[in-house]
Amino acid sequence: MAFVNEDNITDLAVQRWATAHEPRTAELITALVRHLHDFAREVRLTEQEWAAAMSWLAATGRITDDKRQEFILASDVLGLSTLVVQLNNRFGEKATPATVLGPFHIDGSPPAQFGHDMSDGIAGTPLFVTGTVTDTGGNPLPGAVLDVWQADADGAYEAQLPDIDEARLRAKYRTRQDGSYCVRTIAPRGYAIPMDGPVGALINQTDISYFRPAHIHFLIDEPGHRKLITHLFQEGSDYLDTDVVFGTKDALVIPFAEKPAGPTPDGGHLDRPYLHATFDFVLEPTP
Repeated sequence: MAFVNEDNITDLAVQRWATAHEPRTAELITALVRHLHDFAREVRLTEQEWAAAMSWLAATGRITDDKRQEFILASDVLGLSTLVVQLNNRFGEKATPATVLGPFHIDGSPPAQFGHDMSDGIAGTPLFVTGTVTDTGGNPLPGAVLDVWQADADGAYEAQLPDIDEARLRAKYRTRQDGSYCVRTIAPRGYAIPMDGPVGALINQTDISYFRPAHIHFLIDEPGHRKLITHLFQEGSDYLDTDVVFGTKDALVIPFAEKPAGPTPDGGHLDRPYLHATFDFVLEPTP
């Protein structure tokens, strides 16, 4: 019988977890065990530090619910989310680059017509986002669904606001026959990530900026093409170079052009100035 000591504990734990019924589960957990043990040895982890980590994980679980995903936020600020995105979305040069999902996506956004105002009744500077969705060969993708969500002019998402019982600043738009789309909304604002939980408590022990630049989220999952999760960032926004979740990419930073009162991209008319951003999404076909 092999009794446990400092020298053999890692091998014994790996041997046990290697019995997982699924080969991939065995690969993942045995690698995790090795790296966790190596980490503990490298930093000479104390019992007090281990207990603090367990308390932090427990607090993260308690604050997480169907609207607030604190574990995803932790993954984001540690750079893990972006690393996983990069590893799994190695698109060609022609395709729109992917970035992080973030912790505030809500399933089941309502369908919206071309030019629908998903900010109806919410204060802010009107913004139109227009463009096309095509494949890497330049072929339009009619009927493609753009799942769109964003923060409001105060930097708050629906998931962060109490007593919201309907979709707020989120909708699913469908492209027209020529692949074109038109989103009407308000200009988002750069914002601080939630700092009232375990992730915020950890960041407060550092000099890390806890802000994100102004952006709008897009998820496009078109059959026959690789799913795209990405953002559009407002050119000139604060925090582009210090995005706390490492999500900013040059190709996704675009101007929000100022337009005078008058005709709008949806075929309507506004009696006040507005902003207009254009971006063509390019999806990579699945092999």
